[in-house]
Amino acid sequence: MLLDATGINVRYGRNHAVRDVDISLEKGEVVTVLGANGAGKSSLLKAISGTEKAEGSIIFEGEDIAGWSAPRRVQAGLVLVPEGRQIFVSLTVHENLLMGAYCRNDDVSAETEAIYERFPNLANRRHMPASVLSGGEQQMLAIGRAMLARPKLMMLDEPSLGLSPILVSQLFKLIKDLNQEGLTMILVEQNTNMALATASRGYVLELGAVVLSGPSSEMASDSRLEEAYLGG
Repeated sequence: MLLDATGINVRYGRNHAVRDVDISLEKGEVVTVLGANGAGKSSLLKAISGTEKAEGSIIFEGEDIAGWSAPRRVQAGLVLVPEGRQIFVSLTVHENLLMGAYCRNDDVSAETEAIYERFPNLANRRHMPASVLSGGEQQMLAIGRAMLARPKLMMLDEPSLGLSPILVSQLFKLIKDLNQEGLTMILVEQNTNMALATASRGYVLELGAVVLSGPSSEMASDSRLEEAYLGG
């Protein structure tokens, strides 16, 4: 087991955003977390990444990391690609990319060039401000930045948000390619059809709690999935 998180709770004052959630991943899996806006999906990822205070047990590669800082979790290989990409538009594309290596002290030049080979649009704009990038290019930059952290588990929070259908297809092809190369991923996504077609298993959150989980092939036809989005 790569990740085994149990009894995860996140609270914002009186708002109980994540309620006793259990989620686990085997190495090499893609698991999706689905649910309506406000269901607690992003809060769950932030709890696992250490960017949000949470209660519960988080075992990563056999170690309890619940008390670890976010940078220490990144060093261990647990990397979040946040919702909205959070690109630094005043920095160049290359400077943004190097931010992914802030927890490393070795030479990243070869890996950086490999990322540019994967994303040629970024290579052509490497010395330009990141503000010139399209939404799709910014998402590629956010993923490339995460790759430079050498993730063992990459968590993607709403990666297709705001992208055109063509770019969404390209994005999910990239996710599948990275998974085939051995990368384990948690995918939070509003595009349920694409998410379930990409992931082997899924969890559905409603009001912060898991109301449905199982193989993607079974979840796609389960009426409880639709009910979770409609508040049924």
